[in-house]
Amino acid sequence: MQAFFDTYVLPRNREWHDHVVKRDEAAPFMRELQSKARAQGLWNLGLPELAPGEPGTRLSNLEYAGCCEILGRLAWAPEAFNCQAPDVPNMITLQNCANPDQKKRWLAPLLEAQTRSCFAMTEPDVASSDATNIATTIDKQGGNYVINGRKWFSTGAAHPRCTQIMLMGVTGAVKDKATDRTRRHSIVMVPMDAPGVRLAREVRWMGCRDHVAPIGEIEFTDVRVPLENRLGEEGDGFKIAQVRLGPARVHHCMRQIGLAGLMIELMVARAAERKAFGRAIIEYDTLQRWIAESRVELEQAKLITLKCAWLLDRQGHHGAWREVSLVKVAVPNMLQRVADRTIQVFGAMGGTDDAPIHYALSYARLMRIGDGPDEVHLRQIFRMEAPPIWKIDYSPYITYPMSG
Repeated sequence: MQAFFDTYVLPRNREWHDHVVKRDEAAPFMRELQSKARAQGLWNLGLPELAPGEPGTRLSNLEYAGCCEILGRLAWAPEAFNCQAPDVPNMITLQNCANPDQKKRWLAPLLEAQTRSCFAMTEPDVASSDATNIATTIDKQGGNYVINGRKWFSTGAAHPRCTQIMLMGVTGAVKDKATDRTRRHSIVMVPMDAPGVRLAREVRWMGCRDHVAPIGEIEFTDVRVPLENRLGEEGDGFKIAQVRLGPARVHHCMRQIGLAGLMIELMVARAAERKAFGRAIIEYDTLQRWIAESRVELEQAKLITLKCAWLLDRQGHHGAWREVSLVKVAVPNMLQRVADRTIQVFGAMGGTDDAPIHYALSYARLMRIGDGPDEVHLRQIFRMEAPPIWKIDYSPYITYPMSG
């Protein structure tokens, strides 16, 4: 992966920006890169449950972590290997939850990079950090579901090649107090060109456009899809969502590890080349401390991410639930701090499109909200702390109890 990245991907970075960012057109060399990557077995690497008949090389989460770290250095690099979000977690979901007919229709084209997809969960009208608030309706009418609602921050929805939507909505009786709030939602597959589906707009985050998987806001007005488009059983929405959200969160963290490493490299290079008040700025204690602190924080975050990937391989998402939340909080916060220092070292250039630093900062800030905000994950981490096994007065670690 490193050799391929250095030889074929990184040298095309300026050309990619010229076509995609400046001209708003597809990179003409992407198909060629994908063919080369696939010929070398560097294809669909983010799918630990890749079946023997499916194209690509099956890697464990731990093995993929190292590859993902390399890919994280360039926002567009994963696409050359069909490892881009949100398609990878969507493919994982379909591998685990789709029946054979659904896999043939929805999964196979994604595995071959013939199309793109999006995941529609977050809504503008409710606090989606509590996912039970999701209110888009999926009403059964005869042999169809009729969908009404509005979604936004659907990664990939505004991509011109996006043809399928993985949508979460309400199929249960919302007003029925006897219905468990976590059993009211289901996930259905919706063609992007279905009547009643409208891409209302492309959404930017902190002024930045996601050129790899453009973010969309989508309206659903009396959209009809057959009942067989539902994944799993009615009411399995949250169960299915966790199948995709666990890997998605960890993959984001893996990429952010690589991006943070790039930030440190850029800091060192910039500080060594620039002079202020008669000497190179890298000679100042403040700069040396920023770089050293960034390295300490990066290595800590990397180790906990690798531990999380290792646990996912051995115990699945439920066995790594705590660690998924830990990395989801730790890594974006680390990247945000490192990117902020890098901007300070670069000065005005750090906030321009000439450097990837403002992208790193905005990406980190988005990940502190997306796929569950920090506060939700911190709450989960606290809840998984073991209860006390003794009172303070009876703890053998307390040598002078308060009761005397």
